[in-house]
Amino acid sequence: MRTFSLLLLVALAALAESGHGKHMRRAKRELLLRSKRRWVLSTIELTEEEPVVGERTLISQMFNDQKKEDDHDSKFHLSGKGVDDGFFRINEKNGEVYLLKKIDRETTPHFEMKFEILMKGLSADDPLTIIVDIEDINDNAPIFKNLPLIFNVKENTEGEYAVVHDSLRILPVVLEVSDEDQEDTPNTKVTITMVKQEPAEPKIELKQLSNTKAQLTFKGCFDYDKIKTYKVTVKAEDHGKPALSSTAVVTLNVVDTNTHPAKFKNKKFYGEVYESQPKKDVLRVEVEDKDTPHTPGWRAKYFFLDKKEEEYFQIETDPETNEGILNFIKGKDYERTINITLEIGVENEEPLFVCADKSTGKVTLPTKNKINVTIKMFEVNDAPQFDPEKVDVYLKEEEEPGKWWLPPKVTDPDSDLKNIRFVLLEDPAGWLTIDPISGKVTSVKKMDRESPFVEKGIYKAVICAIDDGEPPANRTCLLLFHLGDVNDNKPKLASKSVILCGNKGKKAMVPVIDPDDPPYSGPFAFCLGGDDENLKTQWKLDPDVGMEGGLVSLKPLAYGNYSVPLKIEDQQGMGAQDTVNVIVCDCGEADVCPARGPLSTSLGAAGVGSIFLGLLIFLLLLLVFICKCGEGAMKRITLPYDEGSQTLMKFNEEGGGAASTAMPTMPWLSSNGETVTDSQKLASGQVPMKGGSTSYMQSFSMRSNILLPGLIERKVQLVDGDIIDHPMQQPFEYAYEGQSSECQSLDKLSLSNLGDETEFLNDLGPKFMTFGNIGHQTAPDNNTQI
Repeated sequence: MRTFSLLLLVALAALAESGHGKHMRRAKRELLLRSKRRWVLSTIELTEEEPVVGERTLISQMFNDQKKEDDHDSKFHLSGKGVDDGFFRINEKNGEVYLLKKIDRETTPHFEMKFEILMKGLSADDPLTIIVDIEDINDNAPIFKNLPLIFNVKENTEGEYAVVHDSLRILPVVLEVSDEDQEDTPNTKVTITMVKQEPAEPKIELKQLSNTKAQLTFKGCFDYDKIKTYKVTVKAEDHGKPALSSTAVVTLNVVDTNTHPAKFKNKKFYGEVYESQPKKDVLRVEVEDKDTPHTPGWRAKYFFLDKKEEEYFQIETDPETNEGILNFIKGKDYERTINITLEIGVENEEPLFVCADKSTGKVTLPTKNKINVTIKMFEVNDAPQFDPEKVDVYLKEEEEPGKWWLPPKVTDPDSDLKNIRFVLLEDPAGWLTIDPISGKVTSVKKMDRESPFVEKGIYKAVICAIDDGEPPANRTCLLLFHLGDVNDNKPKLASKSVILCGNKGKKAMVPVIDPDDPPYSGPFAFCLGGDDENLKTQWKLDPDVGMEGGLVSLKPLAYGNYSVPLKIEDQQGMGAQDTVNVIVCDCGEADVCPARGPLSTSLGAAGVGSIFLGLLIFLLLLLVFICKCGEGAMKRITLPYDEGSQTLMKFNEEGGGAASTAMPTMPWLSSNGETVTDSQKLASGQVPMKGGSTSYMQSFSMRSNILLPGLIERKVQLVDGDIIDHPMQQPFEYAYEGQSSECQSLDKLSLSNLGDETEFLNDLGPKFMTFGNIGHQTAPDNNTQI
């Protein structure tokens, strides 16, 4: 039985080699190899688009020498893409394979499936894999790609795409086709041909480059002015049986290029300029061009045939009108008025294209268009020329006036030098004068190098030469006076006040300025000035040489202001006396003295304690005064009783009540807290106040307010915070009525506008009337009225 099976397989192999393609042969060859495992497969031959008769068509049958026909426990099984996609089905009992629907090779060129025998759901033998290729038929026509086929072709194709073969111009038009049938078969071999063109001239042809590509060619030239669009019909046909084909229309849009030269509208142009005065838009020249406006083939380019004229003239194109604009850009001197002739040519931005002659094949370019432009050059009055136009003068500052300098050489080809006049155009400090005929410049004042009109040691002046032309022309010359420095400035303090932060051993730097330059300025030498020997015990200078001196305190100083005289000398020994105001204060962490606030708000605990101490001292002095003066002295003091209870109306009169001839012998407190007698007060210019009046007491109170804060402040400075330990010794801060109040003082109120309203005296009430009747009684003895 095994020998018979092998012979059957050999016969099937021979049949496959004789009549089927290579893909089918490979599939069957695999089946033969698998057949050694007891598989037998009849031939499966499939062609795409093969019709299905009814619901199915039998295409093959599977056999296996191990499966018996009466074996109901085993069955044939077929699986894979062809089964899953619904193309194939197998009869489980007899192995017949059916085709269920047509197959499109371009969609599924082959199938891969697996055959096996299942016994009780399990594979009874090795599975057999088979690949079935589908034979191609010519069912697809070649088609053109990139539809619609629209191309822009320049009018001057030869110039842009210059590839010439046998007088054929190659257009930038490449046609490409595709065919979905099987490659390398007659079904995909394509021929591309021309069918027709509209219009017929110039003749367009087609050259096939490969099996799928072709390019358009043509003879002659396109003419945008005549024909702007061409329609060309092309055909692609394969070599299959039967042959299939398709057509397409190629649209060629002709793009205008420079095929018309620019031409001047007029042959002669005329303009006028002045020899030394550049001028824009002297004249405009016009051209005409038949190409499409505002394209490179239409835009004009103007040029001078004589390139030497480009030094003085320029011609440019107006982008809107395409006119040529002539400009005079550089002055040119002439001794008289003359005419200048300019030759101007024109061309386009894009090179001119000319089609070759049909008979000779030669290209003949037209001559370049040109014109003559006549420019009348008027002579003008040239300005005088200084040689050089800048002069450097060197001298020392503070030199005596009267020095003079002649101007540089002056030339003028148009004027007589004798008629040229000179003026001083710029002299900001007023140090110079000029002779109008000779131009001689003379100094009339001393020149100060430290003047604000001098910059970096140079003083600038400008002189001007004016000729007698019509109109007069002028030219300037710059004079640079380089002023050498002399020691004409004394050093002085940069600031009159300095701050000394702290006390003994502290230093305050004293800066100095000197407008002179070295060696007539710093470093400076410092020493204490004046005849007071106490200065040397109180101050010293460290350093005493440099751009600033250091002022050092030698002993403790009370906070306040101190005037220290200084003598300062520069390097040449020129000195100056000056006084610096030294402010001694506690700066804290800053470098400036803190601002002193109001007494009621700025005093701390120590300050309030000093206030109580001052009050106690004042009471003690008052007690001593009472004891020394006795009862008689007390009688001479008029206490400030309330005057309002003794008068009907209080007037603000100078002096108040009656003046007292007695002068109170009250002790007086000096600024340092010591007692001052009356004689000492008179000697110091202190004027005693009247006693026995409210004004006196008010003055005394005001003087106390003046002296007490100073006394208290000095006492506060002497109080050491470490000494005040007991709670009762700690100072307290109080607010005083009328001080540091947000309300305005009542003293500022004016009562002058109230007037003397005395109408209330007419009716003082019943009690006053009784008193008045008593006062008007007449004494019986002397007939007098009280």
